[in-house]
Amino acid sequence: MRNYEIVYIFHPALDEETVTGKLERFHGILTAAEGAEVVEVDHWGVRALAYEIKDQGQGYYVVAHVTTEASALPEFERILKLDEDLMRHLVVINEGEPTTGMSIFADEPESAASSDDDDDDDEEDEDEDEFEDDGTSPPEFSGGRGRRRRVEGPRIELLNYKDVGTLSRFVTEQGKILPKRTTKVTARFQRGLGTAVKRARFLALLPYVQDHDR
Repeated sequence: MRNYEIVYIFHPALDEETVTGKLERFHGILTAAEGAEVVEVDHWGVRALAYEIKDQGQGYYVVAHVTTEASALPEFERILKLDEDLMRHLVVINEGEPTTGMSIFADEPESAASSDDDDDDDEEDEDEDEFEDDGTSPPEFSGGRGRRRRVEGPRIELLNYKDVGTLSRFVTEQGKILPKRTTKVTARFQRGLGTAVKRARFLALLPYVQDHDR
């Protein structure tokens, strides 16, 4: 048995009762095996899409966590593709992301409540390349000549691909993912960031480009 997260985007004209009926049918395929179960279902409701899908500017989002056998997925996805009211879906292994669109942050220690923001700018320039990063602090840009300073805030322990607010801080106005040399994050976090942004774009939570015509 493995834990999976499934994101559905239904036609916005459907109501919650209709969507629930469809989910019961879909999930019945996944829970047919002994020990399989639906852990959680979170109806986000109708939300604006970052770009149009099948000529629709909105979609009814649902996020579900299901424990099932991998062998049940092919038939499950076959049935999903036959449903005309399901505009898009994504099935991924659940790595601990909550069904909500929030990342998981570390508790900020009290001793870190204040920072050395008043340090000399010259000193900051000299130490920039030697700064050891925790790998998960989002960037902020300020000052001339490309000088960079960090956003104050708790460390990201688990980046949720549904967390549009946090992901947007790592994406340029042109829709490109900021490179590691700019954000100063670890290679591991950068790889996870790339995967998260790609998933968010596929689910129309983030646009592929700033001015999306689709």
